[in-house]
Amino acid sequence: MRSISAMPSVPRSAATAILGELRRVGRAERRKVAEWYCSSKMRTFGVATPDLRRVTRAWSRRLRGASGQEVLRLARGLVAARVTDARNAAYEILSRHAPAMAALNAAALTALGSGNDNWGSVDAFSVLVAGVVWRQGQIDDNVVLCWACSQDRWWRRTALVSTVPLNQRSRGGTGDVTRTLAICALLVDDRDDMVVKGLSWALRALAVPKPAVVRAFLARHRDRLARRVLREVGNKLRTGRKNP
Repeated sequence: MRSISAMPSVPRSAATAILGELRRVGRAERRKVAEWYCSSKMRTFGVATPDLRRVTRAWSRRLRGASGQEVLRLARGLVAARVTDARNAAYEILSRHAPAMAALNAAALTALGSGNDNWGSVDAFSVLVAGVVWRQGQIDDNVVLCWACSQDRWWRRTALVSTVPLNQRSRGGTGDVTRTLAICALLVDDRDDMVVKGLSWALRALAVPKPAVVRAFLARHRDRLARRVLREVGNKLRTGRKNP
């Protein structure tokens, strides 16, 4: 009998099956919190992070023998459902499937992130997928620079948060000063709250491997940076924490 983990192809019904599993583990009370805390025009099932990861890990085991293109097709199906939990599941599944990650290019990546309208989905996409693909050299720096110049606040946040995997050791980063500061410099004057918070995160991630560089950046742009960025990044440099 053929094992599930060695199945040769991904059935077209897989996205529907995953949506069904996510719907079943969603909770009404969590959905209400998510709709308030992470507002989106997409539907939300209210799936807790541990439950989401149980579902995606199980599917990742089943998908080990699938091709990269098959897993990309599955991810696109989940993204097209316009359910926040499904998008986050798509990014989790992609991040665990090396052939699918290797198959991503600028067009595929932009399609997977299109329509994100909340910080939860943006951050999952940026940290798990976009930033990793960028770090691995599969997309040109200009792709992310274009996101940073977008009229869409969520693409600007995507550009910033995509720098985190360049710098955070737990995500494979070693400290990429040039690319990180190129994005940050473009957005120092942006006062959209979601972008300001993304800028703070980007600089805090870089501050761990490259503290002197971040101190110099803060000093150079002190008169232009939002107070939140100065406060949170300053705290990180002094104490190792965002908040004292």
